[in-house]
Amino acid sequence: MIFCYYSIAMIKRTAQSTLEKMSLGFPVIAVTGPRQSGKSTLVQTTFAEKDYVTFDNLDVLASAKADPRGFLSRFPDGAAIDEAQRFPELFSYIKVIVDEIKKPGMFVLTGSQQFGLVSSITESLAGRVGIVELLPFSAEELQSSNLLPPVINEILFKGMYPPLYDKNLLPSQWFAGYVTTYIERDVRNMLNIRELNIFQRFLRMCAARVGQLLNISALANDCGISTPTARNWISVLEASYIIFLLRPHFSNFGKRLVKMPKLYFHDTGLATWLLNIHDTTHLAIHSSRAALFENFIVSELLKQRYNRGLVSNLYFWRNNLGDEIDLLIDNGTEQIPVEIKSGETITEDYFKTLKKWKKITGKETASYLIYAGSESHLRHSVKIIPWHAIPKI
Repeated sequence: MIFCYYSIAMIKRTAQSTLEKMSLGFPVIAVTGPRQSGKSTLVQTTFAEKDYVTFDNLDVLASAKADPRGFLSRFPDGAAIDEAQRFPELFSYIKVIVDEIKKPGMFVLTGSQQFGLVSSITESLAGRVGIVELLPFSAEELQSSNLLPPVINEILFKGMYPPLYDKNLLPSQWFAGYVTTYIERDVRNMLNIRELNIFQRFLRMCAARVGQLLNISALANDCGISTPTARNWISVLEASYIIFLLRPHFSNFGKRLVKMPKLYFHDTGLATWLLNIHDTTHLAIHSSRAALFENFIVSELLKQRYNRGLVSNLYFWRNNLGDEIDLLIDNGTEQIPVEIKSGETITEDYFKTLKKWKKITGKETASYLIYAGSESHLRHSVKIIPWHAIPKI
């Protein structure tokens, strides 16, 4: 297996243009996302003229806490502040400054804990902040730099975290350190977990449920923990951008719907590592391969929204009869159904659920089928899209 490497600073992020536009209207910009997703590189590239400080530096953090006004006075033209969620009280002082000066694009705040940063920002800086959620590389970004691996199993196995395209590391080596250094550290900071090995088992159990309905009680029982504990741990993994939950769409069309969300990882490489998948050959025959392919497609479409500074408009649909649409894109006026198939050969069976959806809704809306093959087609009024052409949706 051959991996190529590239300076991540030279790979233009789609979100850069979004940040540039936001900085013309908002006095404060917030960039949040998982650790090692490239937030600092993006901010320093986009706002190269700004002073940059990080609260990962304990001396800088102590200085800010000791004298917030004095700290901010060092940056009359604003600054980029990394890991800003470590001192949320600073946001009230920033509010006073931006309200007085009324200059767009003054402060850029980044953070790797969604709830810690976003909740504090919306509380203190409501109406003054534009928010971008930056996930690991998208297929479109890697394609533009000719770095996207040509084989889908290699992408599923390797994942899209920037350091894996910048350093000479095997995915297994990098993910082992990532889980220990970042995920477990964040969990210890956010929760009082005494038995870390139980949490590690919980993480692996989550990976085994990729693409499945999330039954919190069953997950808790399998891990030997209480349901409230499992619910708290799921919230922490969401807050740290490790997993996300795809909600069921509320349209019932006279049918009873399931209410449980489906569980996905923001990066399939992390999920494959947690599943103890050793290489692409092992992945090709693994029982979770189809679920991981579905995870990849859903996360790629989510990145398209986040990179534009938009919230998710993705859902799934499933009724009590077992009829299910893998993905519904809700654009406000209609719901666009998307079926996701991990095979490389199109069969008639792939269209069965889409035909049912049209019959149930009585609408002839655009519909898509994304598969692991390489060619685009149009069949039964369904646009068939290969995995590498996701940006065309």
